[in-house]
Amino acid sequence: MAQSTSSSSMVKLAVAGASGKMGQLLISVAHQDPQVTLVAALDRAGGPLQGCDAGLPQGLATGVMVSDDLSALEQADVLIDFTRPEASLLHIQACLRHHAGLVLGTTGFDAKGLEAVEAFGRQQRLVFAPNMSVGVNITLKLLELAGRHLSQGFDIEVIEAHHRQKVDAPSGTALKMGQVVAKAAGRQFDQDAVYSRVGHTGARTDAEIGFSVIRGGDIVGDHTVLFAGQGERIEITHKSSSRATYAQGAVRAAKFLMSQPAGQYDMFDVLGLGQL
Repeated sequence: MAQSTSSSSMVKLAVAGASGKMGQLLISVAHQDPQVTLVAALDRAGGPLQGCDAGLPQGLATGVMVSDDLSALEQADVLIDFTRPEASLLHIQACLRHHAGLVLGTTGFDAKGLEAVEAFGRQQRLVFAPNMSVGVNITLKLLELAGRHLSQGFDIEVIEAHHRQKVDAPSGTALKMGQVVAKAAGRQFDQDAVYSRVGHTGARTDAEIGFSVIRGGDIVGDHTVLFAGQGERIEITHKSSSRATYAQGAVRAAKFLMSQPAGQYDMFDVLGLGQL
């Protein structure tokens, strides 16, 4: 695969998890984008779309058949992956073999998995972000400001809600929000994050950042960071009503990678928001 150096070049795109909800949204967004050509659609062996056109559920004729053959990445400039950690780790190795960049939105990696992701980013082009939504990333920037100026006298809580089938908790986006606020407020996230309260917990400490998780129905994704002070509170909230925002942001990230050297990037880089 020849790596392009122009952000306006046609992106030869591969999509992982082609039969899933996010996979189908990515296929739809790619199909409509004149700067993107879908060249591969990957799914697990025995998946419902194996051997079928990737756009079949949407009535689209993409000309790309769904396959579990990772050698299809040889044709791709970039793979977009919103699957699960165990699948994503296999995709990382395949991207290295075939010199493909990676836009990774998978969450729930353990420490060893995160090490593998970071190692990939030292060798190849990578955008790794728990949430590709433009709105969520603007919200992170607002949280940076709030965390910096509300570090004293305010208790910080992160509340998130997702659909009943989400398998990891708290969400990657909620964790990222907590990390952004902790850094801005001068707190140690790993020490101060509190994920469970039950029984006689004692009074809340000043430093802790609490997490509350809701799972139910078909909630796409709601996130609120609460800054509770004496006599006032501030809530910064982002609510998603469609996964399309994630797909659009991911395709934007794939285009961004076309003009980048090897390295790990996030959506702040893609959107030109500066570093946290």
